[in-house]
Amino acid sequence: MPASRPAAAAASENPFARLIGVRPGEGPALAWSWAYIFSILAAYYVLRPIRDQMGVAGGIENLPWLFTATLVGMLALNLPFAWLVKRMPRARFVPLTYRFFASNILLFALTLYLAPPDWEVWIGRVFFVWLSIFNLFVVSIFWATIVDVFSTEQGKRLFGFIAAGATLGAIAGSATTALLARNVPTWGLMLCAVVLLEAAVFSMRGLARLSERLRQAPSAGTGQGSGQGTGQETGQGTGHVIGGSVFAGITRTLASPYLLNICLFLLLFSVTSTYLYFEQAGIAKRSFPDRAAQTAFFASVDLAVNVLTLGVQVFLTGRIVARLGVGLTLAILPALSILGFAALAAFPTIAAIVGFQVLRRAGNFAISRPIREVLFTVVAREDRYKAKSFIDTVVYRLGDQLGAWSFTGLAALGLGSAAVSLVAVPLSAAWLASSLWLGRAQEKRHAAAVRDDASGYADGI
Repeated sequence: MPASRPAAAAASENPFARLIGVRPGEGPALAWSWAYIFSILAAYYVLRPIRDQMGVAGGIENLPWLFTATLVGMLALNLPFAWLVKRMPRARFVPLTYRFFASNILLFALTLYLAPPDWEVWIGRVFFVWLSIFNLFVVSIFWATIVDVFSTEQGKRLFGFIAAGATLGAIAGSATTALLARNVPTWGLMLCAVVLLEAAVFSMRGLARLSERLRQAPSAGTGQGSGQGTGQETGQGTGHVIGGSVFAGITRTLASPYLLNICLFLLLFSVTSTYLYFEQAGIAKRSFPDRAAQTAFFASVDLAVNVLTLGVQVFLTGRIVARLGVGLTLAILPALSILGFAALAAFPTIAAIVGFQVLRRAGNFAISRPIREVLFTVVAREDRYKAKSFIDTVVYRLGDQLGAWSFTGLAALGLGSAAVSLVAVPLSAAWLASSLWLGRAQEKRHAAAVRDDASGYADGI
Protein backbone atom coordinates (compact mmCIF):
# COMPACT_ATOMS: atom_id res chain seq x y z
CA MET A 1 0.00 0.00 0.00
CA PRO A 2 1.58 3.38 -0.91
CA ALA A 3 2.62 5.57 1.98
CA SER A 4 0.77 8.49 0.39
CA ARG A 5 -2.63 6.90 0.90
CA PRO A 6 -5.11 9.57 2.06
CA ALA A 7 -5.79 9.75 5.80
CA ALA A 8 -9.51 9.28 5.18
CA ALA A 9 -8.86 5.97 3.44
CA ALA A 10 -6.67 4.83 6.32
CA ALA A 11 -9.34 5.80 8.84
CA SER A 12 -11.98 3.92 6.89
CA GLU A 13 -10.03 0.69 7.44
CA ASN A 14 -9.90 1.21 11.20
CA PRO A 15 -12.60 -1.11 12.63
CA PHE A 16 -13.23 1.20 15.60
CA ALA A 17 -13.60 4.23 13.31
CA ARG A 18 -16.02 2.32 11.06
CA LEU A 19 -18.02 1.17 14.08
CA ILE A 20 -18.71 4.68 15.38
CA GLY A 21 -18.38 6.68 12.15
CA VAL A 22 -15.49 8.86 13.35
CA ARG A 23 -13.50 10.71 10.69
CA PRO A 24 -9.99 12.21 10.60
CA GLY A 25 -9.52 15.06 13.05
CA GLU A 26 -12.54 14.14 15.21
CA GLY A 27 -10.94 11.56 17.52
CA PRO A 28 -9.39 13.84 20.19
CA ALA A 29 -12.53 15.96 20.50
CA LEU A 30 -14.60 12.79 20.76
CA ALA A 31 -12.34 11.52 23.58
CA TRP A 32 -12.64 14.79 25.55
CA SER A 33 -16.41 14.74 25.03
CA TRP A 34 -16.50 11.23 26.45
CA ALA A 35 -14.46 12.18 29.50
CA TYR A 36 -16.63 15.29 29.99
CA ILE A 37 -19.99 13.52 29.99
CA PHE A 38 -18.60 10.46 31.82
CA SER A 39 -17.60 12.66 34.76
CA ILE A 40 -20.94 14.49 34.88
CA LEU A 41 -23.10 11.37 34.76
CA ALA A 42 -20.90 9.48 37.22
CA ALA A 43 -21.32 12.36 39.67
CA TYR A 44 -25.07 12.45 39.16
CA TYR A 45 -25.58 8.69 39.45
CA VAL A 46 -23.57 8.56 42.66
CA LEU A 47 -26.15 11.02 44.03
CA ARG A 48 -29.35 9.87 42.29
CA PRO A 49 -30.10 6.79 44.45
CA ILE A 50 -29.55 8.98 47.53
CA ARG A 51 -32.14 11.43 46.19
CA ASP A 52 -34.66 8.67 45.42
CA GLN A 53 -34.29 7.15 48.86
CA MET A 54 -34.65 10.57 50.52
CA GLY A 55 -37.75 11.30 48.43
CA VAL A 56 -39.37 8.04 49.57
CA ALA A 57 -38.35 8.68 53.19
CA GLY A 58 -40.01 12.10 53.07
CA GLY A 59 -43.30 10.50 52.04
CA ILE A 60 -44.53 9.67 48.54
CA GLU A 61 -47.55 11.89 49.20
CA ASN A 62 -45.14 14.86 49.41
CA LEU A 63 -43.46 14.22 46.05
CA PRO A 64 -45.77 16.60 44.12
CA TRP A 65 -44.73 19.43 46.46
CA LEU A 66 -41.09 18.58 45.90
CA PHE A 67 -41.65 18.78 42.14
CA THR A 68 -43.31 22.18 42.63
CA ALA A 69 -40.30 23.43 44.58
CA THR A 70 -38.04 22.08 41.82
CA LEU A 71 -39.89 24.09 39.17
CA VAL A 72 -39.55 27.26 41.27
CA GLY A 73 -35.85 26.58 41.71
CA MET A 74 -35.42 26.10 37.95
CA LEU A 75 -37.06 29.45 37.26
CA ALA A 76 -34.88 31.13 39.87
CA LEU A 77 -31.62 29.78 38.42
CA ASN A 78 -32.30 30.37 34.73
CA LEU A 79 -31.98 34.16 34.90
CA PRO A 80 -28.57 34.26 36.63
CA PHE A 81 -27.35 31.58 34.23
CA ALA A 82 -28.57 33.64 31.27
CA TRP A 83 -26.71 36.63 32.74
CA LEU A 84 -23.49 34.57 32.80
CA VAL A 85 -24.04 33.55 29.17
CA LYS A 86 -24.60 37.19 28.26
CA ARG A 87 -21.49 38.51 30.01
CA MET A 88 -18.89 35.72 29.78
CA PRO A 89 -17.43 33.42 27.13
CA ARG A 90 -18.20 29.71 27.29
CA ALA A 91 -14.77 28.89 28.72
CA ARG A 92 -15.67 30.91 31.83
CA PHE A 93 -19.39 30.47 32.47
CA VAL A 94 -19.38 26.66 32.16
CA PRO A 95 -16.68 26.04 34.83
CA LEU A 96 -18.30 28.63 37.12
CA THR A 97 -21.65 26.84 36.89
CA TYR A 98 -20.16 23.42 37.66
CA ARG A 99 -18.14 24.72 40.60
CA PHE A 100 -21.21 26.45 42.01
CA PHE A 101 -22.98 23.07 42.12
CA ALA A 102 -19.87 21.38 43.55
CA SER A 103 -19.83 23.89 46.43
CA ASN A 104 -23.50 23.06 47.07
CA ILE A 105 -22.65 19.36 47.35
CA LEU A 106 -19.94 20.14 49.89
CA LEU A 107 -22.50 22.06 51.97
CA PHE A 108 -24.91 19.10 51.87
CA ALA A 109 -22.14 16.70 52.90
CA LEU A 110 -21.14 18.94 55.81
CA THR A 111 -24.76 19.37 56.91
CA LEU A 112 -25.42 15.62 56.88
CA TYR A 113 -22.22 15.01 58.84
CA LEU A 114 -23.08 17.55 61.55
CA ALA A 115 -26.90 17.46 61.68
CA PRO A 116 -28.84 15.42 64.27
CA PRO A 117 -30.88 12.45 62.97
CA ASP A 118 -34.23 14.24 63.26
CA TRP A 119 -33.11 16.73 60.60
CA GLU A 120 -32.61 14.06 57.95
CA VAL A 121 -36.14 14.18 56.49
CA TRP A 122 -35.99 17.92 55.80
CA ILE A 123 -32.41 17.75 54.56
CA GLY A 124 -33.57 14.97 52.26
CA ARG A 125 -36.42 17.07 50.87
CA VAL A 126 -34.09 19.99 50.13
CA PHE A 127 -31.57 17.63 48.55
CA PHE A 128 -34.29 16.03 46.41
CA VAL A 129 -35.21 19.43 45.00
CA TRP A 130 -31.59 20.50 44.56
CA LEU A 131 -30.49 17.35 42.71
CA SER A 132 -33.55 17.54 40.45
CA ILE A 133 -32.30 21.00 39.43
CA PHE A 134 -28.64 19.99 39.29
CA ASN A 135 -28.99 17.06 36.91
CA LEU A 136 -30.85 18.98 34.24
CA PHE A 137 -28.61 22.03 34.39
CA VAL A 138 -25.26 20.24 34.18
CA VAL A 139 -26.38 17.86 31.42
CA SER A 140 -28.07 20.67 29.46
CA ILE A 141 -24.86 22.72 29.59
CA PHE A 142 -22.87 19.74 28.38
CA TRP A 143 -25.11 19.20 25.35
CA ALA A 144 -25.21 22.94 24.59
CA THR A 145 -21.42 22.86 24.46
CA ILE A 146 -21.41 19.77 22.25
CA VAL A 147 -24.00 21.24 19.88
CA ASP A 148 -21.86 24.39 19.72
CA VAL A 149 -18.78 22.36 18.73
CA PHE A 150 -20.15 19.67 16.38
CA SER A 151 -22.17 20.18 13.20
CA THR A 152 -25.52 18.60 12.26
CA GLU A 153 -23.82 15.99 10.08
CA GLN A 154 -21.40 15.10 12.89
CA GLY A 155 -24.24 15.02 15.40
CA LYS A 156 -26.13 12.36 13.47
CA ARG A 157 -22.98 10.20 13.35
CA LEU A 158 -21.43 10.87 16.75
CA PHE A 159 -23.98 12.02 19.33
CA GLY A 160 -25.13 8.47 20.04
CA PHE A 161 -21.55 7.38 20.65
CA ILE A 162 -20.86 10.45 22.81
CA ALA A 163 -23.94 9.51 24.82
CA ALA A 164 -22.30 6.13 25.44
CA GLY A 165 -19.76 8.03 27.56
CA ALA A 166 -22.71 9.23 29.63
CA THR A 167 -23.90 5.65 30.02
CA LEU A 168 -20.49 4.44 31.18
CA GLY A 169 -20.41 7.26 33.70
CA ALA A 170 -23.90 6.37 34.87
CA ILE A 171 -22.91 2.71 35.23
CA ALA A 172 -19.82 3.69 37.23
CA GLY A 173 -21.82 6.02 39.48
CA SER A 174 -24.67 3.55 40.01
CA ALA A 175 -22.28 0.69 40.72
CA THR A 176 -20.33 2.82 43.19
CA THR A 177 -23.43 3.69 45.21
CA ALA A 178 -24.92 0.18 44.96
CA LEU A 179 -21.69 -1.34 46.32
CA LEU A 180 -20.91 1.27 48.99
CA ALA A 181 -24.33 2.48 50.19
CA ARG A 182 -24.50 0.01 53.08
CA ASN A 183 -20.99 0.76 54.39
CA VAL A 184 -20.11 4.34 53.41
CA PRO A 185 -22.03 7.28 54.90
CA THR A 186 -24.07 9.43 52.55
CA TRP A 187 -21.79 12.43 53.02
CA GLY A 188 -18.83 10.30 51.92
CA LEU A 189 -20.56 9.42 48.65
CA MET A 190 -21.23 13.12 48.08
CA LEU A 191 -17.52 13.92 48.23
CA CYS A 192 -16.95 11.51 45.32
CA ALA A 193 -19.38 13.57 43.24
CA VAL A 194 -17.43 16.77 43.94
CA VAL A 195 -14.21 15.24 42.58
CA LEU A 196 -16.04 14.02 39.47
CA LEU A 197 -17.44 17.49 38.76
CA GLU A 198 -13.94 18.95 38.84
CA ALA A 199 -12.89 16.27 36.34
CA ALA A 200 -15.77 17.47 34.11
CA VAL A 201 -14.39 21.02 34.19
CA PHE A 202 -10.93 19.75 33.20
CA SER A 203 -12.41 17.76 30.30
CA MET A 204 -14.54 20.67 29.10
CA ARG A 205 -11.42 22.81 28.85
CA GLY A 206 -9.66 20.09 26.89
CA LEU A 207 -12.57 20.00 24.44
CA ALA A 208 -12.61 23.80 24.18
CA ARG A 209 -8.95 23.84 23.13
CA LEU A 210 -9.80 21.52 20.21
CA SER A 211 -13.05 23.13 19.08
CA GLU A 212 -11.48 25.44 16.50
CA ARG A 213 -9.38 22.62 15.05
CA LEU A 214 -12.47 20.39 14.87
CA ARG A 215 -14.23 22.96 12.67
CA GLN A 216 -11.46 22.54 10.15
CA ALA A 217 -11.67 18.72 10.07
CA PRO A 218 -12.85 17.16 6.77
CA SER A 219 -16.53 16.27 6.81
CA ALA A 220 -18.47 13.74 4.76
CA GLY A 221 -15.80 13.42 2.15
CA THR A 222 -15.77 17.11 1.27
CA GLY A 223 -13.08 19.66 1.61
CA GLN A 224 -15.13 21.77 3.94
CA GLY A 225 -14.63 22.01 7.64
CA SER A 226 -17.02 20.34 9.99
CA GLY A 227 -18.47 23.66 11.01
CA GLN A 228 -19.73 24.15 7.48
CA GLY A 229 -23.28 23.42 6.62
CA THR A 230 -24.89 24.61 9.85
CA GLY A 231 -25.36 28.26 8.99
CA GLN A 232 -25.44 29.03 12.71
CA GLU A 233 -22.39 31.05 13.70
CA THR A 234 -20.12 28.09 14.18
CA GLY A 235 -17.15 30.28 13.51
CA GLN A 236 -17.48 31.89 16.93
CA GLY A 237 -15.11 30.27 19.35
CA THR A 238 -14.89 29.75 23.07
CA GLY A 239 -13.61 33.30 23.66
CA HIS A 240 -16.66 34.88 22.05
CA VAL A 241 -19.26 36.42 24.39
CA ILE A 242 -22.73 35.45 23.17
CA GLY A 243 -24.45 38.57 24.54
CA GLY A 244 -28.17 39.18 24.06
CA SER A 245 -30.88 39.54 26.67
CA VAL A 246 -31.14 37.58 29.92
CA PHE A 247 -34.79 36.94 28.98
CA ALA A 248 -33.92 35.64 25.51
CA GLY A 249 -34.37 32.01 26.55
CA ILE A 250 -38.05 32.69 27.21
CA THR A 251 -38.83 35.26 24.53
CA ARG A 252 -37.05 33.47 21.68
CA THR A 253 -38.67 30.16 22.63
CA LEU A 254 -42.17 31.65 22.63
CA ALA A 255 -41.55 33.35 19.27
CA SER A 256 -40.41 30.18 17.47
CA PRO A 257 -42.83 27.41 16.38
CA TYR A 258 -39.82 25.11 16.09
CA LEU A 259 -38.67 25.70 19.67
CA LEU A 260 -42.27 25.55 20.93
CA ASN A 261 -42.64 22.10 19.41
CA ILE A 262 -39.44 20.99 21.13
CA CYS A 263 -41.14 22.21 24.34
CA LEU A 264 -44.20 20.10 23.56
CA PHE A 265 -42.02 17.06 22.84
CA LEU A 266 -40.25 17.47 26.18
CA LEU A 267 -43.43 18.19 28.15
CA LEU A 268 -45.11 15.00 26.99
CA PHE A 269 -42.00 12.96 27.67
CA SER A 270 -41.70 14.44 31.16
CA VAL A 271 -45.36 13.96 32.11
CA THR A 272 -45.35 10.30 31.14
CA SER A 273 -41.96 9.74 32.80
CA THR A 274 -43.33 11.17 36.05
CA TYR A 275 -46.22 8.70 35.98
CA LEU A 276 -43.75 5.82 35.79
CA TYR A 277 -41.50 7.34 38.46
CA PHE A 278 -44.36 7.55 40.96
CA GLU A 279 -45.28 3.94 40.30
CA GLN A 280 -41.69 2.84 40.86
CA ALA A 281 -41.45 4.88 44.09
CA GLY A 282 -44.60 3.21 45.42
CA ILE A 283 -43.23 -0.23 44.62
CA ALA A 284 -39.95 0.50 46.39
CA LYS A 285 -41.67 1.70 49.56
CA ARG A 286 -43.95 -1.35 49.71
CA SER A 287 -41.27 -3.89 48.87
CA PHE A 288 -38.19 -2.51 50.68
CA PRO A 289 -38.95 -1.00 54.10
CA ASP A 290 -35.23 -0.56 54.89
CA ARG A 291 -33.71 2.70 53.60
CA ALA A 292 -30.40 1.17 52.57
CA ALA A 293 -32.27 -1.54 50.68
CA GLN A 294 -34.32 1.13 48.88
CA THR A 295 -31.14 2.96 47.85
CA ALA A 296 -29.60 -0.30 46.61
CA PHE A 297 -32.82 -1.12 44.68
CA PHE A 298 -32.87 2.25 42.89
CA ALA A 299 -29.17 1.89 42.08
CA SER A 300 -29.75 -1.62 40.69
CA VAL A 301 -32.54 -0.38 38.39
CA ASP A 302 -30.24 2.42 37.19
CA LEU A 303 -27.49 -0.13 36.55
CA ALA A 304 -29.79 -2.33 34.44
CA VAL A 305 -30.93 0.68 32.41
CA ASN A 306 -27.40 1.81 31.71
CA VAL A 307 -26.02 -1.60 30.71
CA LEU A 308 -28.82 -1.96 28.14
CA THR A 309 -28.33 1.64 26.99
CA LEU A 310 -24.61 1.18 26.38
CA GLY A 311 -25.06 -1.67 23.92
CA VAL A 312 -27.60 0.30 21.88
CA GLN A 313 -25.50 3.48 21.85
CA VAL A 314 -22.30 1.80 20.67
CA PHE A 315 -23.78 -0.52 18.05
CA LEU A 316 -27.15 0.85 16.95
CA THR A 317 -27.87 4.56 17.50
CA GLY A 318 -25.82 5.93 14.60
CA ARG A 319 -27.12 3.25 12.27
CA ILE A 320 -30.73 3.82 13.30
CA VAL A 321 -30.66 7.58 12.60
CA ALA A 322 -28.79 7.00 9.32
CA ARG A 323 -31.50 4.57 8.23
CA LEU A 324 -34.62 6.29 9.60
CA GLY A 325 -33.72 9.98 9.78
CA VAL A 326 -34.30 12.33 12.71
CA GLY A 327 -38.12 12.25 12.78
CA LEU A 328 -38.66 8.49 12.74
CA THR A 329 -35.82 7.99 15.20
CA LEU A 330 -37.44 10.43 17.62
CA ALA A 331 -40.74 8.59 17.15
CA ILE A 332 -39.35 5.29 18.49
CA LEU A 333 -39.70 6.20 22.18
CA PRO A 334 -43.29 7.52 22.04
CA ALA A 335 -44.29 4.47 19.98
CA LEU A 336 -42.74 2.23 22.66
CA SER A 337 -44.59 4.23 25.32
CA ILE A 338 -47.96 3.70 23.63
CA LEU A 339 -47.38 -0.05 23.70
CA GLY A 340 -45.90 -0.01 27.20
CA PHE A 341 -48.69 1.97 28.85
CA ALA A 342 -51.31 -0.13 27.06
CA ALA A 343 -49.60 -3.26 28.43
CA LEU A 344 -49.53 -1.77 31.96
CA ALA A 345 -53.24 -0.98 31.74
CA ALA A 346 -53.88 -4.66 31.00
CA PHE A 347 -51.23 -6.12 33.34
CA PRO A 348 -50.38 -3.63 36.17
CA THR A 349 -47.76 -5.83 37.85
CA ILE A 350 -44.45 -5.03 39.52
CA ALA A 351 -42.49 -6.89 36.87
CA ALA A 352 -44.28 -5.06 34.06
CA ILE A 353 -43.68 -1.63 35.56
CA VAL A 354 -39.99 -2.22 36.24
CA GLY A 355 -39.47 -3.85 32.82
CA PHE A 356 -41.18 -0.98 31.00
CA GLN A 357 -39.21 1.57 33.03
CA VAL A 358 -35.93 -0.07 32.08
CA LEU A 359 -36.80 -0.26 28.36
CA ARG A 360 -38.16 3.26 28.23
CA ARG A 361 -35.29 4.89 30.05
CA ALA A 362 -32.76 2.95 27.98
CA GLY A 363 -34.57 4.06 24.81
CA ASN A 364 -34.44 7.66 25.97
CA PHE A 365 -30.74 7.66 26.85
CA ALA A 366 -29.62 5.58 23.87
CA ILE A 367 -31.78 6.98 21.09
CA SER A 368 -34.16 9.81 21.94
CA ARG A 369 -31.84 12.05 23.98
CA PRO A 370 -28.81 12.19 21.65
CA ILE A 371 -31.00 12.63 18.57
CA ARG A 372 -33.07 15.29 20.32
CA GLU A 373 -29.85 17.28 20.67
CA VAL A 374 -29.47 17.24 16.87
CA LEU A 375 -32.56 19.47 16.80
CA PHE A 376 -30.49 22.28 18.33
CA THR A 377 -27.74 22.15 15.69
CA VAL A 378 -29.96 24.21 13.35
CA VAL A 379 -30.78 27.08 15.74
CA ALA A 380 -28.88 30.31 16.46
CA ARG A 381 -25.96 30.13 18.89
CA GLU A 382 -27.77 32.22 21.50
CA ASP A 383 -30.65 29.72 21.42
CA ARG A 384 -28.25 26.82 22.02
CA TYR A 385 -27.47 28.12 25.49
CA LYS A 386 -30.39 30.33 26.56
CA ALA A 387 -33.44 28.77 24.90
CA LYS A 388 -32.03 25.29 25.29
CA SER A 389 -31.35 25.84 28.99
CA PHE A 390 -34.88 27.17 29.49
CA ILE A 391 -36.40 24.21 27.63
CA ASP A 392 -34.21 21.54 29.22
CA THR A 393 -34.79 22.82 32.76
CA VAL A 394 -37.95 24.89 33.24
CA VAL A 395 -40.07 23.24 30.55
CA TYR A 396 -38.89 19.78 31.55
CA ARG A 397 -39.71 20.40 35.21
CA LEU A 398 -43.04 21.94 34.24
CA GLY A 399 -43.80 18.57 32.70
CA ASP A 400 -42.81 16.92 35.98
CA GLN A 401 -45.18 19.29 37.74
CA LEU A 402 -48.08 18.51 35.44
CA GLY A 403 -47.35 14.80 35.74
CA ALA A 404 -47.05 14.88 39.53
CA TRP A 405 -50.25 16.78 40.22
CA SER A 406 -52.30 15.00 37.57
CA PHE A 407 -51.11 11.66 38.99
CA THR A 408 -52.14 12.84 42.47
CA GLY A 409 -55.50 14.01 41.12
CA LEU A 410 -56.18 10.69 39.45
CA ALA A 411 -55.27 8.86 42.68
CA ALA A 412 -57.59 11.17 44.66
CA LEU A 413 -60.41 10.13 42.32
CA GLY A 414 -59.74 6.54 43.30
CA LEU A 415 -58.12 5.56 40.01
CA GLY A 416 -55.34 2.98 40.15
CA SER A 417 -52.26 2.37 38.04
CA ALA A 418 -54.27 0.80 35.20
CA ALA A 419 -56.33 3.98 34.77
CA VAL A 420 -53.22 6.18 34.89
CA SER A 421 -51.68 4.03 32.17
CA LEU A 422 -54.76 4.49 29.99
CA VAL A 423 -54.46 8.28 30.36
CA ALA A 424 -50.81 8.07 29.29
CA VAL A 425 -51.65 6.31 25.98
CA PRO A 426 -53.19 9.34 24.17
CA LEU A 427 -50.46 11.58 25.63
CA SER A 428 -47.88 9.28 24.08
CA ALA A 429 -49.75 9.44 20.76
CA ALA A 430 -49.55 13.25 20.79
CA TRP A 431 -45.85 12.94 21.60
CA LEU A 432 -45.43 10.67 18.57
CA ALA A 433 -47.03 13.31 16.29
CA SER A 434 -44.72 16.00 17.71
CA SER A 435 -41.68 13.82 16.98
CA LEU A 436 -42.59 13.42 13.32
CA TRP A 437 -43.21 17.17 12.90
CA LEU A 438 -39.86 18.05 14.48
CA GLY A 439 -38.00 15.62 12.25
CA ARG A 440 -39.39 17.24 9.10
CA ALA A 441 -38.75 20.76 10.42
CA GLN A 442 -35.14 19.96 11.37
CA GLU A 443 -34.40 18.54 7.94
CA LYS A 444 -35.88 21.63 6.23
CA ARG A 445 -33.83 23.98 8.41
CA HIS A 446 -30.64 22.03 7.77
CA ALA A 447 -31.23 21.92 4.01
CA ALA A 448 -31.89 25.67 3.95
CA ALA A 449 -28.70 26.33 5.94
CA VAL A 450 -26.65 24.18 3.55
CA ARG A 451 -28.07 26.10 0.57
CA ASP A 452 -27.26 29.42 2.25
CA ASP A 453 -23.69 28.30 2.99
CA ALA A 454 -23.23 27.07 -0.58
CA SER A 455 -24.58 30.33 -1.97
CA GLY A 456 -22.29 32.36 0.29
CA TYR A 457 -19.31 30.25 -0.75
CA ALA A 458 -20.13 30.72 -4.43
CA ASP A 459 -20.50 34.49 -3.98
CA GLY A 460 -17.06 34.60 -2.42
CA ILE A 461 -15.31 32.85 -5.33
